[in-house]
Amino acid sequence: MRHILIIGAGRSASSLIKYLLEKSDAENLHLVIADLSVELAAKKTAGHKNATAIALDIFNETQRKAEIQKANIVISMLPAHLHIEVAKDCITYKKHMVTASYISEAMAELDTAAKENGLVFMNEIGLDPGIDHMSAMKVIDEVRAQGGKMILFESFCGGLVAPESDNNLWNYKFTWAPRNVVLAGSGGAAKFLQEGTYKYIPYHRLFRRTEFLDVEGYGRFEAYANRDSLKYKSVYGLDDALTLFRGTIRRVGFSKAWNMFVQLGMTDDSYIVDDSQTMSYREFTNLFLPYHPTDSVEIKLRLQLGIDQDDVMWDKLLELDIFNPNKIVGLKNATPAQILEKILADKWTLAPEDKDMIVMYHKFGFEVNGQQKQIDSKMVCIGDDQTYTAMAKTVGLPVAMATLQILNGNITTPGVQLPMKKEVYEPILRELEGYGVVFQEKEVPYFGYNPIKHS
Repeated sequence: MRHILIIGAGRSASSLIKYLLEKSDAENLHLVIADLSVELAAKKTAGHKNATAIALDIFNETQRKAEIQKANIVISMLPAHLHIEVAKDCITYKKHMVTASYISEAMAELDTAAKENGLVFMNEIGLDPGIDHMSAMKVIDEVRAQGGKMILFESFCGGLVAPESDNNLWNYKFTWAPRNVVLAGSGGAAKFLQEGTYKYIPYHRLFRRTEFLDVEGYGRFEAYANRDSLKYKSVYGLDDALTLFRGTIRRVGFSKAWNMFVQLGMTDDSYIVDDSQTMSYREFTNLFLPYHPTDSVEIKLRLQLGIDQDDVMWDKLLELDIFNPNKIVGLKNATPAQILEKILADKWTLAPEDKDMIVMYHKFGFEVNGQQKQIDSKMVCIGDDQTYTAMAKTVGLPVAMATLQILNGNITTPGVQLPMKKEVYEPILRELEGYGVVFQEKEVPYFGYNPIKHS
């Protein structure tokens, strides 16, 4: 038997484990699913004969090393900052490793050692990063193969609620880490390249500078800029591109409404709110408003934000129950961002019958034979249920597929890497189509600079 050690049995591991178990007989696999909670790990095995659940404390060095030593390959689904000790052990015991996380500086420093030992350390092989890299490189390589020169690349991705489960005024529910949603865009200006000019959007303007995207069968979306698009210039070999922009997708109207929280200061994670544990939602909202001897919290907020009582923005705030004097925050020493996350979780948590949706959209502008052309590539994936969500599928399946490709000797290039090479992305994208992750590519008129987006 070939042993695969999977460290971390959280939500993103569901489809990953299911895929490998379905292949386990034919591929002679045994899965060891390790988690701090052995109950969670056991649940993910579904009683399969080719899987063993174990309790593993990643900080227990002796146990961690023993389990890694027994494996043929290691998948780490831990939080990104915890990968590095696993990676060092994989170097020591000469084991291949796969993660869905961005390559950290510490991980990058292991590149030479991985190459010297002939080890594949595949990173950024989830959704975003992951499927975005692979689907982009496929088209970029095809453009170059016909002698084309890339001049524009825009890439957008979003985790959303499926249309049939979209039943609130925000057209949004948490499909992944709520904290990341609340803190999106904070901590620095978004930077990108537009028609050869560097552009920056400070946080307080981020959610008012959006681009519209239309996806056939699913309607219109909007996208706001990710923090740093420029790091992908060299990664994708786009040093000559005039436009490079990456963004996050939401339903139209979300960003304008979210901007209310930004302007009030509710997304701030830099300080502690005094007496947060006993504070009501109404008291929390009032923290960010000026004192007035007679005006209510509602009136003060409308005046502060400049919204009318018949404005849909007002209805969106009411829907979140932020003026309720009887709902208590219940979080000790919490930041504004943490309190906002708690309030939103009351309303935006997926119900058991809800389904999520992933939308990805790439725009490729290029020049070939003196002509400027554009290809738009779009992908929509709907989740099956609350276990096998679209997010779990699109994060977990590429990880599982890459793991099997490495085990079977189809991916052989050693080192700390991203899924940018044809030997990686070609078979995985092809196999993903069988699981409903399909990109529709279409040549459209080249538009170049969009004057609406960054005016």
